[in-house]
Amino acid sequence: MNNPQDNFISSFFKLESAGGIILMLSSVLAMICANTDLNYYYSMFLDTPVEVRVGPLEVAKPLLLWINDGLMAVFFFLVGLELKRELLEGELADKRNIILPGVGALGGMVIPAIIYLYFNIDDPEAARGWAIPAATDIAFALGVLMLLGPRGPTTVKIFLTSLAIFDDIGAIIIIAGFYTEDISVIGLIVVACCLPILYLFNKKGVEARSVYLLIGVIMWTAMLKSGVHATLSGVLVAMFIPMRSTINPDYSPLSSLEHDLHSVVAFFVLPVFAFANAGLDLTNVGLEDLTHNVPIGIALGLILGKQIGVFGCCLLAIKLKLTQLPQGMSWTTLYGTAALCGIGFTMSLFIGSLTFDAENMVKVFDERLGIIVGSLVSGIMGFMILKYSLPKPQKNKVDG
Repeated sequence: MNNPQDNFISSFFKLESAGGIILMLSSVLAMICANTDLNYYYSMFLDTPVEVRVGPLEVAKPLLLWINDGLMAVFFFLVGLELKRELLEGELADKRNIILPGVGALGGMVIPAIIYLYFNIDDPEAARGWAIPAATDIAFALGVLMLLGPRGPTTVKIFLTSLAIFDDIGAIIIIAGFYTEDISVIGLIVVACCLPILYLFNKKGVEARSVYLLIGVIMWTAMLKSGVHATLSGVLVAMFIPMRSTINPDYSPLSSLEHDLHSVVAFFVLPVFAFANAGLDLTNVGLEDLTHNVPIGIALGLILGKQIGVFGCCLLAIKLKLTQLPQGMSWTTLYGTAALCGIGFTMSLFIGSLTFDAENMVKVFDERLGIIVGSLVSGIMGFMILKYSLPKPQKNKVDG
């Protein structure tokens, strides 16, 4: 006899919105821990020292940094797999489908950064956070979209996903170009030596995951020691996973690995990251914290910058006849989707941790306040706009 509880759990995890819901619950749990008597244990948990040593090679970090540098490398590995698949065989394989989300993503990164810099350009330390509102959290955005049920058209989901892929490419470029520490040449040499090995594996049709995993761990460690952010190793390794099997052309090692990793990332990696980074202590937050230029710049960058950047650039591209509005989308639907892009949460927290959470840095602000407010307002606005602009589902008529 089937257990109704088991059926409910199984059905929940099959929902496309499940990842976003768990991400939200993890964030709420982090806020509860940070603002109750649990805060001591929460902080102690994140500060737990974790050390791995092999001979003279040592990697010693608090648990928080293992999560941010290690688990997020798995997330970026999945991003790399999705990017490669989309460009070779997915929606983005057709160049006509690239223009609109590509232009929208570009505007959605540039305009929020400009708005942020408008408030913080006079403070060199604060100005370093210009990339924080440029990010979009696709898991949360799709989670909100799925709350509309069957009213949410497939074209909106495809557009939002495609735009998020370009947004991720932008985030990868930003992290690689602007968030590097003192460069270690030896570390980069090791990374450079790994690339031709991966290329050889790819050309020889090697499909064993363990081989790529081993080289990936070596690359991650070398990149961590090099000063370039270690998460980028995940993207590099993903580019060499074979798209098609040489033995069975109908089988895709890349798609299979992507499928297996999707649940791990959605239900473990991102929720753990959110739990570790979203614990904002609100007990001493006053008006001066809410009105500080950094949180204000981030919040307005996510709320206004994304809407103006995504919608405005898409509108311009369509009016210039460079592309066209996707079938099934109206201008209002496009605007609501642009508002959803203002949910920066996970990626914004990640870039914020790279920008402002350096050791020995004294902050008079908490960038997470702007990220949470901006993402929350954007999610509500996007949901409400789409709810009232999309046609209501037709009720089945019973013939009399």
